[in-house]
Order: sequence, then structure tokens, then C-alpha cells
Amino acid sequence: MTTQRIIIGISGASGFQYGFKALQLLSQIPHIETHLVMSKGAELTRQYETQISAESVLELADVVHHSENVAASISSGSFKTLGMLVAPCSMRTLASIAHGFSDNLLSRAADVVLKERRKLVLMVRETPLHLTHLDNMRKVTEMGGIIFPPVPALYHQPQSVDEIITHSVSRALDQFDLSIDMPRWEGK
Repeated sequence: MTTQRIIIGISGASGFQYGFKALQLLSQIPHIETHLVMSKGAELTRQYETQISAESVLELADVVHHSENVAASISSGSFKTLGMLVAPCSMRTLASIAHGFSDNLLSRAADVVLKERRKLVLMVRETPLHLTHLDNMRKVTEMGGIIFPPVPALYHQPQSVDEIITHSVSRALDQFDLSIDMPRWEGK
């Protein structure tokens, strides 16, 4: 089996734990190589909202790219990946992607994923939403991206915040056809 690559972007929106959980889940799947890029805001959010050390985040990724290195491998369409998950995705990052700014490696990698017609899944984090947020989501959707807010499912009766985060991230990773063990609705 050949190794498949996936890009994990973590932006500065509230919910750093979503990106961290994605790295944790993906580290358990054989033949998946993770490429991590974090915005400057993500590092601040990690410090403000969590007890997660920077080292523990970086250790989970197979390859870490600096957000200002727009010459990194993930900035080129010739670098094959399954696509990219941005978890969480701030409204600033969403706007940058929607308008093709490519002003840092996170938005450039997302732009490349879209132009190559690969999967781009954005776990957008903001509420309430105003018209510009919705318009940017529409633009990304029209370009082929998937808007995937981390809306908790409760049918599996989660007992902790970690279970809610795990389920939301697992569902987002489903978009890449990866086998993630998680509670699924079986019907009645």
C-alpha cells in the first residue's frame, strides 16, 4: 500500500483542539502522511485555550511547514495529496481562500488543493454569521470546497467534550474516505 498525504491546516479560530484531534486520529492510520501548517493565530489560540504543548502538536505531524514558507512542497500542485482539512478555519482564513489571496502557506495550500480539484474541507468556526461570511462560504463551495462547521452530533450520547470533538473531526475526515472508527447512526 502506498503512502497517502493529507494537509492539516490549523488557523486562529477558537477550537485549536479540532486540528489537534485530526492529527491524533490520522497518526493512527497506517500509510497516511500528515503535513501540518499553522497560522500565527493558531499558535496564540493554542496558548490561550488549551494546555496542549507546541511540542506535542508538532510531534504528531509527519512534516511541519512554517506558515510563511510559500515555497514548501504543499504549495505546488505537483505535490500529490488527498487534500486538506482546515480545523478550525477562521473567517479570515475562509476569506483568504474564497478570494484566492494565497498570502501565507495555509491559504496557498488550500488554493492549490482547489485548483487541482482535490478535497478541501473547512471546519469554519464563527457564530452568528453575517452576509460576508455566508458569501465566502458560498464562493468556496462553488470552487469545490466543503464547508463543514463542527456542529456536534448527539445521537451517540457523548459523555465528554473530547467525545464531541472526536466525533466532529471523524466526520470531517470521512470526506477523505479514510477509515475512522467512530459511532455511526445505524437507524431504528
